[in-house]
Amino acid sequence: MAHQDKSEAIKGVYRGLVLLAVVTLIEVAFSLFGKGHLWEGAKGNVWITYLVGFALIAFSIYKAYFIIYEFMHMGHEVKGLRVSVLLPTLLLVWAIIAFFQEGGSWGDRRELIKAKDKIEQNEVQQPVGMLQEEQTKNLH
Repeated sequence: MAHQDKSEAIKGVYRGLVLLAVVTLIEVAFSLFGKGHLWEGAKGNVWITYLVGFALIAFSIYKAYFIIYEFMHMGHEVKGLRVSVLLPTLLLVWAIIAFFQEGGSWGDRRELIKAKDKIEQNEVQQPVGMLQEEQTKNLH
C-alpha cells in the first residue's frame, strides 16, 4: 500500500471517526429500543431482548475490528503478526466467559449450601425445644 499524504490521512481519520460515531448511535438506539423507551411493546419481550443483545455484540465486535485494523494499522501488517495479536485476544475473551460461568456456578452452589444450612439448623432446634418441654413437665 502506498503512503498517503497528510490531507488524505486526516480525511481517513475523520471518516473513521464518523463511522464509529454512527455505529455508536445505532447501538444506543438499539439499547433504548430494547429497554422499551422507544416502543413500549419491546419491554419484557424475550425475543427482542435477545435480538438487541446479539446486535449490540455484533456492533461492538465490528467497532473493535475497525479500530484494530484501521487505527492501529493491523490491516497493513503481515499475517503472522495479526494472528499473534488476535490469538491472545480470543483467549482473553474465552477466559472472561469461563470466569463468568464459574462464578455463576459458585453462586448457585452457595445458595444450595445456605438452604441446606437453614434446614439443618431447623432440625437441630426442634429436638432441643422438645427436651425443654419434657424437662418442664417432669419438674411439675
